[in-house]
Amino acid sequence: MPDSNLIETVRVELADRSYDILIGDNLLMQAGEKIKSVLPNAKCAIVTDENVAAIHLEALQENLKAAGIEAKPIILPAGEATKSYTHLQTVIEAIIEMRLERGDAVVAFGGGVIGDLAGFAAASVRRGMNFIQIPTSLLSQVDSSVGGKTGINSPQGKNLVGAFYQPKLVLADTAILNTLSAREFRAGFAEVIKYGLINDADFYDWLEQNWDGIQEGGEKRIHAVATSCRAKAAIVARDEFEAGERALLNLGHTFGHALEGITKYQSDVLVHGEGVAIGMVLAHAFSARMNQSSPDDTVRVTNYLKKVGLPTDMSGLRNHVKTADQMMDFIAQDKKVSRGNLTFILTHGIGQSYIANDVPAAEVHAFLTEILES
Repeated sequence: MPDSNLIETVRVELADRSYDILIGDNLLMQAGEKIKSVLPNAKCAIVTDENVAAIHLEALQENLKAAGIEAKPIILPAGEATKSYTHLQTVIEAIIEMRLERGDAVVAFGGGVIGDLAGFAAASVRRGMNFIQIPTSLLSQVDSSVGGKTGINSPQGKNLVGAFYQPKLVLADTAILNTLSAREFRAGFAEVIKYGLINDADFYDWLEQNWDGIQEGGEKRIHAVATSCRAKAAIVARDEFEAGERALLNLGHTFGHALEGITKYQSDVLVHGEGVAIGMVLAHAFSARMNQSSPDDTVRVTNYLKKVGLPTDMSGLRNHVKTADQMMDFIAQDKKVSRGNLTFILTHGIGQSYIANDVPAAEVHAFLTEILES
């Protein structure tokens, strides 16, 4: 795999809570040095999962030890089901038993599940400890590790319990992504594509032309991750608590979260990025149905997602997704209903997404019914 000495720095500007996202190959081997520069005297709890621990935990522990940082791991099962009350309690109690203080740090070392759970634990223990993100999946590097959304799932829906809580530092080692399965890498890439579709048609064009280079690694992968982080950081800086513009980052997620909920977060059936990929196609198709965009855009997005190897429709989920009512139950939880209307992220075209308030629930129901009956 190509290697690069390039390190890109993306600054998330949030006044006295601003922090850097460092993006480059082999940053894991600099973790101790980088954490020490931000938190000179902190002890650490490393929250990770069994899969990441088996491959990377020893290297991280040795690097932190060499930097003089005392750190102990908390190893959880892998998978979306870990984002639960039960595992949150496990992490919180372990941190307290370690006698870590408010000035110490919780290090999230894993994908989005670990980052969300560990961040919520950091926000909760002693009413707020320091928090470091070392995301190990493409999805978490470009999305969930940036912007401070933390939380767990409820039986009623995804991410319904949590807090906005910003990290002190994010270390995105792009070489570590070489250990991901092809499925995990593709699923994370759905979130990269999302940034082009939201408001950067030029980036989307570049992605269409550079998929092979991004898979291969090195500077093109670093560029894709850094551009994604820069796009999200800019939105978060303007709208940290999702009062307005930040909702654009949910393109594809309202439909995608519903699919995840219906399939009960079973990763063998559907992972988050796959749900987002299907959701982005549905968002473009629904926009075309509402005469807001051209059907040609839906075709273009569908074709590229297929090229990448991502699902673009619900045909593989027919054993789970049977009716529009099922979808609507989860959609109503994901985006609050107001007098029977919903908020969706729709589009006027590639790179022209917008927040559509007061979308009639009946229109969404009819759209989903047509798809599921076709």
